[in-house]
Amino acid sequence: MAKPRLLFISNLFPDTREPYRGLDNATILHGLTDRWDVATLAVRPVLPFARRGWQPREIDRILSPRFVACRYVPKIGHAVNHKLMAAALRPALAELRGAFSVALSSWIYPDCCAVSLLARELGFPFVAIAQGSDVHQYLAIPKRCAIIRSHLPSAQTIITRSVDLARRLDEEAGLPTERIVPIYNGIDLERFQPGDKEEVRKELSLPQGGRIVLFVGNFVAIKNPLLLIDAFLRLREERDFEDITLVMVGGGPLEGTIAFRADRPQTEGRILLAGRQMAPTVAKFMQAADVLCLPSDLEGLPNVVLEAFASGLRVVASRVGGIPEVHNADSLGRLVPPRDLDALTDALRVVLAAQPDRDRIRRHAEKFTWQRAADAYHGVLSRAAA
Repeated sequence: MAKPRLLFISNLFPDTREPYRGLDNATILHGLTDRWDVATLAVRPVLPFARRGWQPREIDRILSPRFVACRYVPKIGHAVNHKLMAAALRPALAELRGAFSVALSSWIYPDCCAVSLLARELGFPFVAIAQGSDVHQYLAIPKRCAIIRSHLPSAQTIITRSVDLARRLDEEAGLPTERIVPIYNGIDLERFQPGDKEEVRKELSLPQGGRIVLFVGNFVAIKNPLLLIDAFLRLREERDFEDITLVMVGGGPLEGTIAFRADRPQTEGRILLAGRQMAPTVAKFMQAADVLCLPSDLEGLPNVVLEAFASGLRVVASRVGGIPEVHNADSLGRLVPPRDLDALTDALRVVLAAQPDRDRIRRHAEKFTWQRAADAYHGVLSRAAA
């Protein structure tokens, strides 16, 4: 019996230049290939004269990716960018009309709004995915929020990555509650698992003695990496924590500021910048660390928290977004109010002073599998296609 065909449409899909881009979406699609024939329209917003010629990763060729260039208007294009994306997608979707059972789109504006326009025009069912940052940022922009309110109700289902995101779409955007379905992402439990801390530290050229605080994420203001540096420097002034090291994995706009702070005399080489890393190396840093710290202002449900748990690593994080939904016991670390330097410092002090129960933390993480996530997506997509 032929499998039903799923068409995935989003800018959040990886290529060889940006292998990090939309990895969670690609992982879900791979998990669906045993039950769906998957094809992909990977949208690439571009300005005039921008470099093109995108190529898929070898692993993603099974998902039949086709890259679609799309014009957009930076900063002031709130009213038109979803229409520009719809215009770029229209020829491909008209060509594929009738050749797929349901469309799946990720990133609520402009992607899902563009697909909504075309779904009504060409007559196909679609499911939307709200990632996290799109909800937090765009519901606060009146013009974008109005477009989202107008277009997303035509989706058969809106999948959110946490219960908190579902609540926000309901309360702040007025989207129909009965169509919103939270589905947590999964974790690669084979890649992210506890390891030999001393051996991994040798491999990564990290300090053998002392304790390591790890940050993994974008160096942007909303993630508050500078607040973490302040908390770290406070702790290092205490005799019991003179041995700690802060390792920061990632990159972004604050990279220069962080490098300047890391190079000051009082850090004594104890702030190490590891750059952006792929998942296998991130997993090793988690095996080497004593705590992951994520002091963000806003979050959906960052996979890095679940990956830390799978590695047997405790997490100190802000009590925001969907994090409290999965970080629900003191054995997993501590949650603190956002932007509270005293609370963040105290939480790191408490966690670093106690011995972790890595087996218990790992068992908690084992509930969050990609297979469970793929099964939930399959159910939603099957109902939409029907």
